[in-house]
Amino acid sequence: MATAGSCFAQHISKRISEIGFNYFCPEWNDDLTAPQLKEQGYGTFSARYGNIYTIQQLRQLFAEAFERESKTERSWVKDSRVYDPYRPNVFPGGFASLDEMLEERARHLECVRSVFAESDVFVFTLGLTEGWRSKEDGAVFPLAPGVVAGTYDSAKHEFFNSTIDETRATLFSFIDALTQLNPTVKILLTVSPVPLIATFEQRHVLTSTVYSKSVLRVAAQEAVNRYDHVDYFPSYEIITGSPTGGLYFEEDMREVNAQGVSHAMRAFLSAYTSKGEAFGAMTSGADAVDYQSATDIVCDEEEIERSLKA
Repeated sequence: MATAGSCFAQHISKRISEIGFNYFCPEWNDDLTAPQLKEQGYGTFSARYGNIYTIQQLRQLFAEAFERESKTERSWVKDSRVYDPYRPNVFPGGFASLDEMLEERARHLECVRSVFAESDVFVFTLGLTEGWRSKEDGAVFPLAPGVVAGTYDSAKHEFFNSTIDETRATLFSFIDALTQLNPTVKILLTVSPVPLIATFEQRHVLTSTVYSKSVLRVAAQEAVNRYDHVDYFPSYEIITGSPTGGLYFEEDMREVNAQGVSHAMRAFLSAYTSKGEAFGAMTSGADAVDYQSATDIVCDEEEIERSLKA
């Protein structure tokens, strides 16, 4: 079982190995201690691609790994350090040179190829429809240039907000490509319940959040309707549904709390395992106290707030 997606997908990643699933992590380093692995982003997802917020990012990663699609913008620079524009927070200190960064990216892509080619189940959490891309070749970034590193240039970069047609088409394109490569793979889609932290649209962030999540939810459902090997798990509905009355959010009303994660994972186990009740006990009670939802969850969007405060 492999994972990718937005911040909320990290909760699934953290749980599946604990409950008996074979969590597939081809990008690993046995020479590191547990704290070092955590600090360097190993195990956050199946490979160290960082948060993949949009379906465009995921399709782009597949194209780079298997279709040898290259990008015009290969690096960002900050304080004489070189950053990977497509996962700037995975190596927060950057690299000493472009060659070093490209060598590391080549190693990463080998692991990405394993994730896509060898997974039995691929779990992807759709997070956003808003994003930033290159005007030169359409390459999509997880964050706007200039937030972590690099420089925003209106002549080279642009904001986009995907329509339902664009989202659906890209999602179907990814599913078709992955299935052709890995004919027996099963795909499990979820939608992140975490609201947008900011929007570039000229409207309130709540309005943009509802638009984004609605588009993603519809696209996911249409994928389920179209493909027999694709399913949807309703973590979004469990966390945000009116019956919970906001009970499953932290005080900031954005981060999902331990109780919400526990409920979602109990439902996940009940739906997809034959031992749902037994495993479900692991996500309730005292475990919910110990499991702090916001702790160790890497959210690139929070870089926006940090940059504004700097």
